[in-house]
Amino acid sequence: MVPAQFRDRLRLPAIVSPMFLVSGPDLVVETCRSGLVGSFPSLNQRTSDGCEQWLRDIRSRLAPDGLPFAMQFAVHPTHRRLDEDLTLLVKYEVPILISALGITRDVTDAVHGYGGLVFHDAINVRHAKKALEANVDGIIAVCAGAGGHAGTYNPFAFLAELKPITGDKTLILSGCIGDGHSLAGAIAAGADLGYIGTRFVNTVESIASDKMKRLVLESDITNIVYSAEIDGVGANWLEQTMPQVNLLGDGQPGKLDVGAILGDQKRWRDILSVGQGVGSVTDIPTVADLVDRLEGQFLDALDRARRYSAKGAKC
Repeated sequence: MVPAQFRDRLRLPAIVSPMFLVSGPDLVVETCRSGLVGSFPSLNQRTSDGCEQWLRDIRSRLAPDGLPFAMQFAVHPTHRRLDEDLTLLVKYEVPILISALGITRDVTDAVHGYGGLVFHDAINVRHAKKALEANVDGIIAVCAGAGGHAGTYNPFAFLAELKPITGDKTLILSGCIGDGHSLAGAIAAGADLGYIGTRFVNTVESIASDKMKRLVLESDITNIVYSAEIDGVGANWLEQTMPQVNLLGDGQPGKLDVGAILGDQKRWRDILSVGQGVGSVTDIPTVADLVDRLEGQFLDALDRARRYSAKGAKC
């Protein structure tokens, strides 16, 4: 179910995902102004003071009755700024928390206390069930091919298993949604919203480095490698940027120290993560121009489906 806060206000049924060292205030604001939900990870600012400055900036530039935005952080014991990030979330009444690597009832209660929503990243059914027990408002099904930390499930199969257990919660699909046609496919398959990431790396408003934007333009699906050897959790990486040495030290795949790894921005200046949809990115438009394009593709996909419907589903 699409949340009441979104209903009849979204230009497209989509959230632009929070991308590490990519999503900043300009991307969030222009996404919301263009009719999609914008978001950013709290760790894109190295300090809580910096994160608070971003929240003030975003709040000052968005209309009070505009589309909601989201902040993302890991609800995980190793996230050393967890209490500080949660305090800022509540202080600025951030409309949506996107949680990752865990969620607790205390956190959802805090967000619900001011009327906010909690959407949780899940790469399998077990994680989704735990999040639902913590009373989240939606599940983000992070499927094979998604940028950043990602699962390995086929999106059709994962959606089919999640729908019976999510009930009236919001179901969001993540993984290679890079144009309006794939967004329409996600909705047709049963998702309430689509989660778009890699396509927005290469926008004017993105804070991604020039190097990252250039590599996105030069890469395709064959350059994407799925590995847990970089930070302990499975993610999709640009193979051209993967190090030749073990960065985990004494750590083991499957275990992540959020503070030690994701908090170290210098580490990721040369190690870059994007999704398998990278090959369809061929330019660097403004967010407004890109959303215009996505809308045209989305409507075209709907028209194609209607043509089949008019023929009585005969191909």
